[in-house]
Amino acid sequence: MAIIRWDPFREMSNLDDQVARLWRGLAEGRGRQESWLPAVDVFDQEDAVVLKAELAGMDPDDIEISVEDNVLTIKGERKFEETVDEERYYRIERRFGSFQRSLALPQGVKPEDISAGYDDGILEVRVPKAEEEKPRKISVQARKTVEGKKAEE
Repeated sequence: MAIIRWDPFREMSNLDDQVARLWRGLAEGRGRQESWLPAVDVFDQEDAVVLKAELAGMDPDDIEISVEDNVLTIKGERKFEETVDEERYYRIERRFGSFQRSLALPQGVKPEDISAGYDDGILEVRVPKAEEEKPRKISVQARKTVEGKKAEE
């Protein structure tokens, strides 16, 4: 039989871990005030960068979109509004509560012209691309020289 040295601090750490697991388990069992992240697809089209987020069951008034320092942020809250008594549930797997997603916008877009639409639980955000600057030709003017020195103008 091995002799193990007793460490009171290890016992306190184990107790702290058990209490944390207990609280986490209680919060997960209710499923109401958890934070969650919606699934998001971001893809490139010829004239815009498009973002689609799954926000099923949300009211468009509960969704907020903002842009700051070329970062697009979508945040909101999905509310638990079922009329079934909590004790009658066998399982709650849908996520409820607040969320926030932030995505860096690529260079060459016009954040001031962003538009958004919500249909069948899908939020679509369109970020138009800026028109590319066309290269322009710059002519070079020759300067006159007098006896090897540049002439003053």
